[in-house]
Amino acid sequence: MEIVKIPKMQKQEYDNLIAEGYISRIAFQGEKYPYIAPFLYVFDGKFLYFLSTKYGKKMGLFRESPYVSVEVEKYSKDLSCYTFETMQGRIEEVTDSIEKKIIREQFVQLIKNHKLSNNILAALGHSPQDPPEAIALEERSMVWKLTGVKDIVALKNV
Repeated sequence: MEIVKIPKMQKQEYDNLIAEGYISRIAFQGEKYPYIAPFLYVFDGKFLYFLSTKYGKKMGLFRESPYVSVEVEKYSKDLSCYTFETMQGRIEEVTDSIEKKIIREQFVQLIKNHKLSNNILAALGHSPQDPPEAIALEERSMVWKLTGVKDIVALKNV
């Protein structure tokens, strides 16, 4: 019996996958086991950016080691079609005030454009009663950028 391998995606295909999506999973290096958490993201064509609350297990793991794996996927309900990409790189805190403001505004637009529930604001350090614009007006969350990507695995079955 021959093993069938899932085809690889070309760069334009996996850039499109990232550009179309907005939910990822980040795997942090844990003490014994990896720690995986979901994150909203925005993509500027070069970097993935994430908002992170300033508390929780991920913060300690980020401080211990910023090296992560990030996964983005898309699939049909019956799984007849799927694409996914994993990237190994480094999470860096964005400290430039102008860059942070731009990225926070992109998250506001993401929430509005995709008509996401205001309940997502709780995952970003805000009350669900806050308007999405609060993300850009206050710094209740950290802005992270994925840099130094060393390995990309992007596969498809479409």
